[in-house]
Amino acid sequence: MITNQILQKTIDGLCAITKVDFAVTDPEGAVLASTMTDAPRYSASTVDFAKSHAESQVMDGCDFFKVYDDGNLEFILISRDDDEDKAQGMGKVCAFQLSELTVAYKERFDRDNFIKNLLLDNLLLVDIYNRSKKLHIDVEALRVCIVIEINDKIKRGDEMECVRGIFGSKNHDFVTAVDEDNIIVVKQLAHNSYDEVEKACQSVFQVFCDRQQDAVRISYGTIVTDLKDVSRSYKEAVLALDVGKIFFSDKQIIAYSVLGIGRLIYQLPIPLCKMFIGEIFGDRSPDDFDEETLVTINKFFENSLNVSETSRQLYIHRNTLVYRLDKIQKSTGLDLRVFDDAITFKIAMMVVEYMKYMEAQDF
Repeated sequence: MITNQILQKTIDGLCAITKVDFAVTDPEGAVLASTMTDAPRYSASTVDFAKSHAESQVMDGCDFFKVYDDGNLEFILISRDDDEDKAQGMGKVCAFQLSELTVAYKERFDRDNFIKNLLLDNLLLVDIYNRSKKLHIDVEALRVCIVIEINDKIKRGDEMECVRGIFGSKNHDFVTAVDEDNIIVVKQLAHNSYDEVEKACQSVFQVFCDRQQDAVRISYGTIVTDLKDVSRSYKEAVLALDVGKIFFSDKQIIAYSVLGIGRLIYQLPIPLCKMFIGEIFGDRSPDDFDEETLVTINKFFENSLNVSETSRQLYIHRNTLVYRLDKIQKSTGLDLRVFDDAITFKIAMMVVEYMKYMEAQDF
């Protein structure tokens, strides 16, 4: 579970401090990491030592130590120095360090595996509580799921480590992935406040923004108070990411709580959408209007159907706006000054937008 890079970095650091050379091999004698240029020459001795009952041994002018993982022989550590006592003493220190590192990485792997299964609803309720207790994960804590989608065009392969750099120092936060597309953060919160969530999302956005303006899209679900509900927050965040691309394309960070009717439209089958548009507009579609009419409609909705404020913001006379609204009414049979007609038209526009997005996904 520990990568060779981690092993190399560890013994490099110990070598720099102690001035003792080290090598780490597997029980078959294959060198995994080393500060010795001639480490492969000890492969035969390593295999013999691995088969022996000794926990440590001096051979070929080096000290050999066994490192275990849950009772299974994981690594052989070799230490070498002109001072035999120093080689033995520092070898014991390094072996202990590798043993603790193995335990830490195993626990990290177990916690990561647990969180993945939790997100995917692969655990029974009793398993959630039993395993969380063993892994020292608080069951009753405020948490939220954040989903980070990285633009394929700027992927370098270090995105997971970048995100872990933001959250990794906090033992109560988890950074993982269940597929190749998104990075998931299960963040523990100090307060039941979405301000803290927004700040965390902004931190991630700023890190990747240096690479490209649209490097990431970020979404998050609702705050939950029990560990078993984390999967719900994750599903909400995934839905927010998808719906946000359709109805909030101008936002890089989107919350599930602001999706509104968009999340309902997103779950409609396309045939039903076409039927709805046909019943309301016949052969026409809200998408067929010219740019001026669409700008007028959108601004009218933005101003909560207020004629005076809309005409002011569009820099047109009130009568001009009324004329345009009358024209839309004659064309569609819907008077946007009437709430019921306005909401019907608004939903129709969103349905058309959803249909266009889904059709584009098919190509």
